[in-house]
Amino acid sequence: MGSLLEELARREAVARQRIEEIREQIIALESRLEAEQGRLSRLVITRETVEEILGEAAQLVDEPAGAAEVVDVADLVASVQAGPSALGVVTVPPWQPGLTVAVLPRAYRDAVEIMVDAGRALRAGQIAVAMGLPDEAAKREGLRSKLKRLVERGWAREEGPGLFTVTESVAREVAGQVDGG
Repeated sequence: MGSLLEELARREAVARQRIEEIREQIIALESRLEAEQGRLSRLVITRETVEEILGEAAQLVDEPAGAAEVVDVADLVASVQAGPSALGVVTVPPWQPGLTVAVLPRAYRDAVEIMVDAGRALRAGQIAVAMGLPDEAAKREGLRSKLKRLVERGWAREEGPGLFTVTESVAREVAGQVDGG
């Protein structure tokens, strides 16, 4: 009888040891996961910053220095819909009357439409959730970069720190597209 109890105690000790080893592996994996998520977040922000810089550089190359150019809206729409720029950068054209959200890349268009539908200023996290993105820092920061670009190009405005909404002109234009088309 004693040997049976000793065997059960031995097996119990082995099981406890395996559980402890698995816990240590889980802690190590969680640490690795956290490090990789941080790395991914930094890479996303870096890529979007580079896209922004290259987009601005491409815009500067396209615009003649010191001369104001009148752009035909139809030409602008055709050039944007023609495909990616030579640099492979997503282009957000400056807003002007008659320009529709259709000229915007999909993520920007979705953000503008969500802001129009909301009718009030929203935070990047709220817009990201409405777009169906996961509520993660990297996604919020990436979207915040896009919202800032929309502000720079006249599609949106920042009402307060981190609160974005479309401009009245864009809201009227989008409402007119829904009503008229």
